[in-house]
Amino acid sequence: MKEIILAYQGEMSLKGLNRGTFENVLLKTMRRRLKPLGACKIYLAQSTIYVEPGEGVDVDEVQKRVSKIFGIAALSRAAVCEKDFAAVCETAQSYLCDTLRAAKTFKVSAKRSDKTFPMDSMQIARELGGVLLQAYPHLKVDVHNPEVTVMVEIRDYAAYVHGGKQPGAGGLPVSTSGKAALMLSGGIDSPVAAYLMAKRGLSLMGVHFASPPYTSERARQKVLTLAGLLAPYTGNLNVYVVPYTAVQEHLRDHAPEALFTVLMRRSMLRITNTLCGKEGAQAIVTGESLAQVASQTLWAIACTDAAQDLPVLRPCIGMDKTEIMEIARKIGTYETSILPYEDCCTIFTPPHPRTKPQLAEIEAAEAAMPGLAALEEQAAARADVSYVNL
Repeated sequence: MKEIILAYQGEMSLKGLNRGTFENVLLKTMRRRLKPLGACKIYLAQSTIYVEPGEGVDVDEVQKRVSKIFGIAALSRAAVCEKDFAAVCETAQSYLCDTLRAAKTFKVSAKRSDKTFPMDSMQIARELGGVLLQAYPHLKVDVHNPEVTVMVEIRDYAAYVHGGKQPGAGGLPVSTSGKAALMLSGGIDSPVAAYLMAKRGLSLMGVHFASPPYTSERARQKVLTLAGLLAPYTGNLNVYVVPYTAVQEHLRDHAPEALFTVLMRRSMLRITNTLCGKEGAQAIVTGESLAQVASQTLWAIACTDAAQDLPVLRPCIGMDKTEIMEIARKIGTYETSILPYEDCCTIFTPPHPRTKPQLAEIEAAEAAMPGLAALEEQAAARADVSYVNL
């Protein structure tokens, strides 16, 4: 029995004249991400994407990968049969046998895109429901809250039988909204921010700040592991690891202690801006949540953003920690994020950071450190890039 994946559009279907552009990007993304699994035929018809795995291709893995591709609102794993009612009945009984035996209630839904088929949708659902009740007499019909929905789709090329739709990743295809640099710290928040912005169609590069010997190689590897966990959603990631020790020590030795954290964040944004120019990125993404720590108050954020001229996107800004952790668990990054390896953002942290800094005092502190800009330029130039592939 031939199985395929049917992938359904969501938000993309509301696009106007540029809808085709979004669809083309989505098709290219699907082909690229499924290519390592073997030959898959992927094509678009009637606002549905068909994925036909070739011989020997693991259909379970195809389904898993497709479920993580942004731009797909829902998907179904379906059996293909002839556009003949007897064939539909036989396929439904055999393909969904185990599912129907384990259920107590069901309903049948039908969709007839091919209007030349002799039965309409209501007739297909009614007649097939009767056949299944005879084959599985323990079942009862529940049209409002069934355990199993048997779905039949009569389309141009064939008939498709499946057990209903499962949610897809939703959102928009990655790269349709441009490119941004993700400040990837290794904590819980920044991977969640990456997931949320990739869902809105952003292509991402990663920027991580390392301060050896204060941070270890294990901390660097943790960040690359997180990038690998994000790749099924974001696609391949270039992760720049910035050697930040000299800059951080300069700030420690010359900056007012209470302003250290905000000055460090401004410095990191300037370096990230430089790397954005190298990669053609048009924005910066962070995992900041309002008032979570001293550097994330409104006053601190205003001072931080003024350090450079790119938009800073903060998708977690209105979330509490519990909400962020729930998403981290959902996308599989939580357990890695909580590994107790050093983060350069937590070293040299002052005991009493200023929560309401003023831009004038921040700029005055930077003016008193004329060597800071040169150290930032050196750090950006020495950034080491790792290529994290799906």
